[in-house]
Amino acid sequence: MSVRTTGPSRSDLVADTALALLAERGMRGLTHRAVDEAAGLPQGSTSNLARTRQALLELAVRRLADREARVLALHEMPDPHAGAGPLADALALAAHRALTRHRELTLARYELALEATRRPELRAYFDATGARFREQLAALVTGLGSTDPARHTLSLIAWADGLMFSCVAGSFSAEAPSLEEVRAGFRPRRTGWPRRARGR
Repeated sequence: MSVRTTGPSRSDLVADTALALLAERGMRGLTHRAVDEAAGLPQGSTSNLARTRQALLELAVRRLADREARVLALHEMPDPHAGAGPLADALALAAHRALTRHRELTLARYELALEATRRPELRAYFDATGARFREQLAALVTGLGSTDPARHTLSLIAWADGLMFSCVAGSFSAEAPSLEEVRAGFRPRRTGWPRRARGR
């Protein structure tokens, strides 16, 4: 397995390799030695960077958050004042990217999320790195005029997570839905938002 990184640092290489191993082999396949071998690094390189398994997992979570932020591209989302329609299209596009071009990254996230249920210290770290996405999405929903942004943000995240799990690891994983299918499924999530937030 070869891993290409977008950054020049060894830290990125190790973290990207760890994520690739998680997607390919699961949590049991992630070891310091396996990362060294898959990344083509001298034995002991990963241990020098992340001494413990917890440190390696935290490195992977941090890199996951950075890469998913680029996939979701919340900084490129339309102005909420344009209405819910453009925002729904943008979020649907982000979800579709996670299901297709970045499917392995999504698989790695589920492996880390499950591991975090057994490791309280990792749970706190995992939740902290995901907070920036939740906060940005809540700001967008608030900008749309939601009077209950916490509930609407949870609804959007729950729907998107359910879709991605079903299509990556669940009973619908054989074939990813088309972008139009994702858009169509997204539209009911706008029910109950303020009238001016419904857009086109």
